[in-house]
Amino acid sequence: MIILGLMSGTSLDGVDLAVCDIDASRHVILAANTVPYSEQWRQRLANLEHSSALEYAKANVELGRYFGKIIREFVVETKLPVEAVASHGHTIFHQPAIGLTTQIGDGDAIAAETGLPVVSNFRTLDVALGGQGAPLVPIGDEWLYSQYDACLNLGGIANISYRDEGQRVAFDICPCNMVLNRLAAQLGYDYDPEGSLARQGHVHTCLLSTLNALEYYAAEGPKSLGKEWFLSRFWPLMEASTATVEDRLATATHHIAMQIASTLQRHRIGTLLVTGGGAFNSYLLELLGEYSSETVITVPDALIVNYKEALIFALLGYLRLTGQVNTLASVTGARCNSVGGTLSGLIIR
Repeated sequence: MIILGLMSGTSLDGVDLAVCDIDASRHVILAANTVPYSEQWRQRLANLEHSSALEYAKANVELGRYFGKIIREFVVETKLPVEAVASHGHTIFHQPAIGLTTQIGDGDAIAAETGLPVVSNFRTLDVALGGQGAPLVPIGDEWLYSQYDACLNLGGIANISYRDEGQRVAFDICPCNMVLNRLAAQLGYDYDPEGSLARQGHVHTCLLSTLNALEYYAAEGPKSLGKEWFLSRFWPLMEASTATVEDRLATATHHIAMQIASTLQRHRIGTLLVTGGGAFNSYLLELLGEYSSETVITVPDALIVNYKEALIFALLGYLRLTGQVNTLASVTGARCNSVGGTLSGLIIR
């Protein structure tokens, strides 16, 4: 089945599109592209949680229309026979403790624009079943990358999945590009290229100790992070610091590497696959190697680094369309495994 996977992450870098050929034994990316968000969309999504209910509802539909438009253009450009769309959407609220998670980008609007069946809202059923609704990518790690002890994604949030006593488990480790990009923006950059800005700074030991002492890090999984936690618990500590932006970048980069290394050591991870935008941050990877010298770290080719999540959401869509489990209770803490995702139907012309 030829499925287009769509991913919009918390770092607001852009929309990842990957057309994938997927069946029970084959998972191949046929074509992929990232469409950067305009500054208008970036600001709108960054501030949407403070908007009115009407503005939120409008953004949900309009983002769906936008997703549908760029999908339609990409399908025409690639000339590939796409049969369905699997859209993660863009997370605005994620508070599983109160049974809430929302990913906007209306599936019906995408279906109307593309004329294709669309699977969206992958997280909501799991949350309704008492789970975290996150991470969802680990089932793809189980299907596609089980030769590694663990898979690490360095996106807006760093998360990991691995096998423990025969089961796939996973959790969010700490903020990653979410904080690095926000700090880089204060210096006029969209992100910290290869960690070069952080490399110029010095670690602020007091700030580093304060970050490492955050209570989330002592909690046992399943657990997940959202923007709300970042803005209420993590970011105020960065804002309150008198250190330079470069020093805060250096401190944050060390903090990320230390939290990941602590996780690797605690779970005795020998081989690690690293993907996500942070895999291009050479300074972060150098620090990770120093803090976790007993782990063999592998960064795959750029196509997988950039589009692994879009590929796996295509897989999740395939599993939903074929009635197979695509959400693991061992990962999310839900009452049971489930086949998650809302199906927006076929367009009859």
